Amino acid sequence: MRRLQIPHADMTVSALCLGTGELGAHIRGKNATQLIAEYLELGGNFIDTAHCYAFWLPEGAGCSERELGRVIRELGCREQVVIATKGGHPSGGDVYPRPDRYMAPEQVAQDLSESLERLQMDTVDIYYLHRDDPRIPVDEIIDSLNHHIQEGRVCALGASNWSVERIEQANRYASANGLQGFVISQVQWSLATPSWQIGDDPTTRYVTEADAEWYWQNNVPVAAYTSTALGYFARIERGEQHFGHPLNAKRRERAEQLARQIGCTPTQVALAWLLHQKPTTIPIFATGRLDHLRECMAAADIALRPKQVEWLADGQYE
Repeated sequence: MRRLQIPHADMTVSALCLGTGELGAHIRGKNATQLIAEYLELGGNFIDTAHCYAFWLPEGAGCSERELGRVIRELGCREQVVIATKGGHPSGGDVYPRPDRYMAPEQVAQDLSESLERLQMDTVDIYYLHRDDPRIPVDEIIDSLNHHIQEGRVCALGASNWSVERIEQANRYASANGLQGFVISQVQWSLATPSWQIGDDPTTRYVTEADAEWYWQNNVPVAAYTSTALGYFARIERGEQHFGHPLNAKRRERAEQLARQIGCTPTQVALAWLLHQKPTTIPIFATGRLDHLRECMAAADIALRPKQVEWLADGQYE
């Protein structure tokens, strides 16, 4: 498994990141330990969680961080892994109540403290802000986050579901004041385009062509969540519900055709497509099955020609 250097950060991460949205809920105990041990054995070292995971499940809030921390301690592998978590998420209703100023410095500080306590770690390697709140100036945000870096509680900063305009503003302020800015952006990206629309902040975002160009020009890598489009390329019903429309159907047909030609699965083709993008892109995938884990990790070994990458997206092959 090849490793990637995160620009402006003293860390290298595996080409594929393991997401843990339902760790501790549907995936726990021996199964969770086996899953992460296998991921490490296959060359992975980048694991993603969040303060809010998995609040959408019964008694799920915080369970991902707690279970991840337990597994890391059991395996004794803290020095081998890059752990990313996220704070600053808006309200999830009664199951995840939040203040109106969910991204105020004092609230993010509380989120971070709770995350570190659940993980039973002194430091998190990458700390993302899970959403944006335009009411809070970027200078206030960067100042407060750098305080946590100075205290040794955070190594590097990431933005999740932030517009590239706000990331640019934040990083410009950080550069001008000798502070750390955002070194990575976590946002939705896959070969299948979502059927949902980007709204006003706080919102979830996917990578547009203009965004991709900005990330490339500014050397900011993308950690791409929902990279397998919820199983759309494996023709799983959940993926159909969220990604089923004619553009994606054509892309899936091309992925299936190419998979037959090169001897892999359509899901692996979709992940390989992301791995061949500009900017540097690290797909995040989640699974509770060892066979699916191995399938996704093997996508890192698939080499696509530039023409194939273009053809998968637009059907043009000159």
